[in-house]
Amino acid sequence: MKYFMKLKNDPFCKIKNESKIIEMRLFDEKRQMLNIKDVIEFTNMSTNEKMLCEVTNLYRYKDFDELYKNHDKTSIGYNENEVANPSDMSMYYSLDDIKKYGTLAIEIRKIKM
Repeated sequence: MKYFMKLKNDPFCKIKNESKIIEMRLFDEKRQMLNIKDVIEFTNMSTNEKMLCEVTNLYRYKDFDELYKNHDKTSIGYNENEVANPSDMSMYYSLDDIKKYGTLAIEIRKIKM
């Protein structure tokens, strides 16, 4: 299957240069359909550039605290000099939605074109 997701410029560029290999999302109805080997077309919300990635693994967690504890901060999009803070995800998702759905770490590999 092929899925479509939008990203802000910074995470898009980090996936493009292969420093970010984990995309973090809610485990909502749309993400519950994801499987290993599916393809995600990411669109940069700033430039409309598109990129294809293959799902190589899926990790389900109860919340972002647990997700952050199980993945290296650079793999989820932080720079080495940054502090990885799970509460950063509150700018994207409400606490109620996190409690309702849980979270998903989508391990991806950029598809070379």
